[in-house]
Amino acid sequence: MRIDQSIAAVDLNFNSSRDSVQIQSENREIIQAVRAVSASVQLGENNELTFSLDRHSRRPVIKIINRQTNEVVQQIPNEQILRLAEDLKLSGETDK
Repeated sequence: MRIDQSIAAVDLNFNSSRDSVQIQSENREIIQAVRAVSASVQLGENNELTFSLDRHSRRPVIKIINRQTNEVVQQIPNEQILRLAEDLKLSGETDK
């Protein structure tokens, strides 16, 4: 399992420490789940589960990656959904 460390797991703009603690707790639960799945043989011997945050939408992204080729076997949510969410967010901001 790999976790992308280049993006902060917590939004530093949060004012409430309670919100920050809740987000950190949720992130720990997700990481534990990813580790459990990655340790199982269900992904296949050559595959690895990765967890990261999309740089634009800040949404969690889970990928199954072939360790030998670094090819993305599957991604949830896929790139099209991430870009659609980003476009919808941007159009909502311009409507205000």
